[in-house]
Amino acid sequence: MSVTKKKTARRRAAKRAPWASERRRAAAVIERLDREMPEAKIELDYGNEIELLVAVILSAQCTDAMVNRCTPSLFAVFPTAEAYAAAEPEDLHPHVSRCGLYRNKSKNIVAAMRRIVDEYGGRLPRTREELEQLPGVGRKTAGVVAVHAFGGQAFPVDTHVGRLARRLGFTREENPDKVEADMQRLLPPELWAKGHQLLVWHGRRCCDARRPACDRCVVADLCPKRGV
Repeated sequence: MSVTKKKTARRRAAKRAPWASERRRAAAVIERLDREMPEAKIELDYGNEIELLVAVILSAQCTDAMVNRCTPSLFAVFPTAEAYAAAEPEDLHPHVSRCGLYRNKSKNIVAAMRRIVDEYGGRLPRTREELEQLPGVGRKTAGVVAVHAFGGQAFPVDTHVGRLARRLGFTREENPDKVEADMQRLLPPELWAKGHQLLVWHGRRCCDARRPACDRCVVADLCPKRGV
């Protein structure tokens, strides 16, 4: 190999090195969190893909615990997409009024179900891109549903994931789509769904927004603690 080619190869390797190192650190973080919380899973209660979509829509700016208190009666009255499609948004209000922004969420749920019935025969569309076209379904909601309903490859970014990704130094972005892109660069696709769920759980149980419990954090030595 010529001297010029060797120099070019070294420059390319130097450019790749930071990303390679960060990939190893990101994988190590997920591995440790997985050992600490092997039971990590979505904490919304649902029995099928339609119920999952409704629960995720209701969870925006609302705790999963509150959504789980509201959905049993809702799911009993509206067991299918067709049942929601035949209703008016006001029919949902008695069941979901304890969820934040419940009027707008009810309107979106009914509108989404009408489109699901009209365009998909009452079955949930299977791709994230199709889910994003439904009323009230943004990229994060579509990602969560795609991951848990169909095993889709996505790294949905909610407030916990965004906060931890920045605190761990994996991104400097505030925009959730850009945070997701950075996390997808760092981790292989088979770790995206698991990584998302583990960061959510760690954010809820240890890495609090105001008072992160660094003294009992299993990844403290891998974390630059940005913003702490």
